[in-house]
Amino acid sequence: MSVDSLSVQQTVARHLLAVQAVRLRPSEPFTWSSGWKSPIYCDNRVTLAHPEVRSFIKNALADAIQQQFPSVEVIAGVATAGIPQGALVADALSLPYCYVRPEPKAHGMGKQIEGHLAVDGPTGRQRVVVIEDLISTGGSSLKVVDALRAAGAEVVGMAAIFTYGFPLADQNFAAKNVPLVCLSNYDTLLTEAQTLNYIPAEALDSLAAWRQNPSEWGK
Repeated sequence: MSVDSLSVQQTVARHLLAVQAVRLRPSEPFTWSSGWKSPIYCDNRVTLAHPEVRSFIKNALADAIQQQFPSVEVIAGVATAGIPQGALVADALSLPYCYVRPEPKAHGMGKQIEGHLAVDGPTGRQRVVVIEDLISTGGSSLKVVDALRAAGAEVVGMAAIFTYGFPLADQNFAAKNVPLVCLSNYDTLLTEAQTLNYIPAEALDSLAAWRQNPSEWGK
């Protein structure tokens, strides 16, 4: 599920392009850690260096959570890129905050969840919204959901800055019964990139084809 307001989707897409948090290179594709060739690279941590963009994203995420998950009691960030975004949102909403590692720490207290997460809230299990910066297949994000649920939390949903919109991600989130809200998405980004003359019109077919079959694109 994406944020309903088209203006938010467009504004976030424009911000990501303006600060080069997103780069589009269909003729010189990037290689992801998975080995996939990709015409897009997204690093939303870049937005943290730009106060105006950082504040817009923080407030948009907070608004989306209040609209979609009004029962939220705790914000949890996904390590590592979701940690600062989650902290900003928790502060905006005046809510408790924690962050979750991919795996338990190998030393010290061996924690996977950092910060305090109460087993019980005023109305039972604490209701948590997870903050992620970017959704690709959803695999790593949903591992955080598993960890929170195992710790006794009720995960009511996840909010992210951007999604590639892979069908596999939709399937994965549905299988885990996790509602997902994203501020912007790949389709909106391509529309705004063309409007801003960031990409030529003839590149659109290749960019659209990548999203349909990313593992085979560019081979």
